[in-house]
Amino acid sequence: MSLFKARDWWSVVLGEGEEFDQGCLCVGDVDNSGSGHDKIVVGSYMGLLRIYGPRASSPGSGALAEDQLLEVQLRDPIIQLEVGKFVSCSDLLHLAVLHPRKLSVYAVTATAGNVEHGIQYQLRLVYEHNLQRTACNMTYGPFGGVTGHHFICIQSMDGMLMFFEQESYAFGRFLPGFLLPGPLCYCGRTDTFITVSSARQVESYKYEVLAVATDADEEHERKTSGKRLTADWTLVIGEQALDIVVPTFTSTSSIFVLGERNVYCLKDNGQIRFMKKLEYNPSCFLPYASVSEGTTNLLMGNHNSTLLVYQDVTLKWAAQLSCVPVAVRVANFQDLKGVVVTLSGDGHLQCSYMGTDPSFFMAPRVDAREINYEEVDAEMKALQKIIKEAVRTQADNFLKTSLEEDLTVTATVSSAVDTVSRSLLGEIAGNPVPSVTVKIQVKSRLTVQSPKLNVCVQPPLAVTQEQFVLDSMGPGSTSFVMFSVFLNEKYSPADLGGDVTVSYSTPTELNPTGVPRVAQCKFTLPLRLVCLPSAPSKNSKYKITIDTNKPPVSLGDIFPEFVEKSEEKEGNVLAFQLIAGSTVTVQASKTSQRYRIQSDTFEDMWLVTKELLQRFDTFFAKQGVKDFRNSFAGPIPLQEYFETVDHHFELRVNAEKYQDLLSERAVQFRAIQRRLLTRFKDKTPAPLQNLDTLMEGTYRQVIALADAAEENRALLCQAFARLRSATHLLITLLSLWQGLSADQTSILEATLLPLLQDTPQLGWEECVDAAVSHLLRTCLSRSPKDQALSLSTSQLSMPKDTARLKKHITLLCDRLGKGGRLSLSSEANVQTPVVMPGGCEPIPEVELEEPPLQQESSAKFIKKRQPSKRTKGKTDEAAKESGKPSAKESGKDASKESGKEKDPEKTKSSKKASVRAKEKKKEPEAGDARRASGSEN
Repeated sequence: MSLFKARDWWSVVLGEGEEFDQGCLCVGDVDNSGSGHDKIVVGSYMGLLRIYGPRASSPGSGALAEDQLLEVQLRDPIIQLEVGKFVSCSDLLHLAVLHPRKLSVYAVTATAGNVEHGIQYQLRLVYEHNLQRTACNMTYGPFGGVTGHHFICIQSMDGMLMFFEQESYAFGRFLPGFLLPGPLCYCGRTDTFITVSSARQVESYKYEVLAVATDADEEHERKTSGKRLTADWTLVIGEQALDIVVPTFTSTSSIFVLGERNVYCLKDNGQIRFMKKLEYNPSCFLPYASVSEGTTNLLMGNHNSTLLVYQDVTLKWAAQLSCVPVAVRVANFQDLKGVVVTLSGDGHLQCSYMGTDPSFFMAPRVDAREINYEEVDAEMKALQKIIKEAVRTQADNFLKTSLEEDLTVTATVSSAVDTVSRSLLGEIAGNPVPSVTVKIQVKSRLTVQSPKLNVCVQPPLAVTQEQFVLDSMGPGSTSFVMFSVFLNEKYSPADLGGDVTVSYSTPTELNPTGVPRVAQCKFTLPLRLVCLPSAPSKNSKYKITIDTNKPPVSLGDIFPEFVEKSEEKEGNVLAFQLIAGSTVTVQASKTSQRYRIQSDTFEDMWLVTKELLQRFDTFFAKQGVKDFRNSFAGPIPLQEYFETVDHHFELRVNAEKYQDLLSERAVQFRAIQRRLLTRFKDKTPAPLQNLDTLMEGTYRQVIALADAAEENRALLCQAFARLRSATHLLITLLSLWQGLSADQTSILEATLLPLLQDTPQLGWEECVDAAVSHLLRTCLSRSPKDQALSLSTSQLSMPKDTARLKKHITLLCDRLGKGGRLSLSSEANVQTPVVMPGGCEPIPEVELEEPPLQQESSAKFIKKRQPSKRTKGKTDEAAKESGKPSAKESGKDASKESGKEKDPEKTKSSKKASVRAKEKKKEPEAGDARRASGSEN
């Protein structure tokens, strides 16, 4: 039992599918029983009027049938209920029911029964008023200071206040500046009506001013002459109000206004007594009497299903409810006083109180007994075994369910091009532009809500439709989506792959709205989409040769769809005419196991090379050949690749130049505009001094520069696609050249292709330069000393030229060619020097092209020839006789002096290198000692 949970004393659910709001709950002695016990009156928008007399029952048993005193179906929806003295000839309490177009006043009577069925209740209509305008809400009170009776004021949806003096209609007045109706309340102390207007301010109107103002029985009379209606006081609160309550039990004059984010306590003159900022969205509130003098308690319900109790601005208690309350009241019943009555929007009526019931349970005394530890240990082991099995079973079930995807997305690409092309471009350079249809199947295993499918292809490819909104799917249902892919620009793509992403949500018991999830699928488009069969070209500018370990196969078997225009006299040759590029020719050697790929454009060979290698693997796999290998003998075409890099960088430089020129011309254009505006505003006309001509010329320059910048941007996108193709081709050749694994190829791709598109803030050159430099200092470094240098963390910016980048890429290829391997671990592939027999170390190669990553002048040493042991011993003895230090001692002293000058960080690597030499020196010294001892004996 939680201390901070409202205790359910009595509750009932009202009907099914009915709606309730703030004015649908009323509490009072509506049947005039005189016992002081309240009844609960509830009305719904469906027109059902119910009266309950709650009585205590066992906790959790709910309401009894005899607790419902009356239920009547009325014709119209019930907007608001009030209990008061609304009949002129009676001092009894009556029930006022507000409908959209009618006000009805009823008398609730109780007839004592003579049998065991008990008292019978009846609802009798006393009078009613038909309204000319649609009602919004109402308030009542002793308007004008009358005693013993209550009058009613109804606010219409168009801002008219209609006053009824019991059975007769008195007058009506329109509120000034009205837009939307707000809450309405009557303050008997000042005889004023308080509301909150659409201007988000609290307004107070005196009854006397309303009574003598212009009559508003007809709508046109708003504009006629007469005494104008003005507010007594106003207060801007800056938010819409939910409710207004004027308590009558307190000695202090207070007006409480509940806003959307704050609650205000005002004085009768409109001054703020205090306010409280709320950290939640309130739904209803009710001031009630406090035991402390000069304070008022507030019951506050919010949309978190919580009931809060405030004493002025201090939170005193919080209780959790079972639903969100829209109305709250405090009532006195037969068995309990001060019960909190709440009503939710869906008809959950609850009577509760806060705190806990006292518990009179006493735990029985436990007889002391001796504990058998062996039995406890055995029981503990058995329980632990059961727990482990249960955990293992749950883990297995979770893995099984996780492996089974909720939504399966499958893409099927048509092997042939469409009969009627869907391309927006009819042809490119005289070649027709085809399109290919892709069919997507979405199969659901569970209930899926709001699935949305997105298609993404790399430019210059485009699709007929990128986004699809699918209907919600049930378990086992399947949906199909079809679209076409085509070439949309006049250059070749770098990738023929595409991605399909489906975002959806799966509802659960805890989250009915659904948990967001994503399913993905990839598809590959055919080569036929971007190229056509063509006649072979004999002379080409760029050529690469792919070696295999199997005899050459017929290219017609590898590319059966491209043998339409092949000629038999050409031999085993195929040509591919790129729709937006040059011709690529593939020729198989007659005498060797080689294939030559040649073209007039370097980057255009990429798609054909990739397709050739993939089809080789597929062809030999179908033949059952498992040891098929591709290779590339070199050299790596870096100069051809650097031409593409320089062209891309040149366009980036041009883009920056255009941006600077545009900024200058824009500043000049605005300056001329300001001067012209000053001349035009001047009262004394002055000559323009050709400013208009200068402005027109500047405008033309701005337009010309903008057109040139836009054209350069299109060329830059095209150049970046060509650069990506050339980079893919370079990565493939490096992988075949050195036989890189799939992981190493992935690292190389992430290094040389870090971006999918260029941006003005971050370009391809600076990203690749930083990534290649990191590889050269980590896994491709020549010594651990190079790894100690950390990568610069400065902000990447566009370089001045591409010399440094090209030097680093050349060095990367050189170190890969010398046996370097790519790895994410910096210590895994350190190139350790190989120790030759006899204790000689190889001389490190000096790379002339390598940039000076660090100062290595102090780290280079020349190994001098060491004297033999005998000569060394004679020299030491002669030195002792002459009083001079020996070679060892002088060497030690020299090492000490040099050690003081050198950095200990830099000498670590040299110490490791000299360990082996010292160990090998000990062995000949031991041999000399044995020989010396033998000669003495």
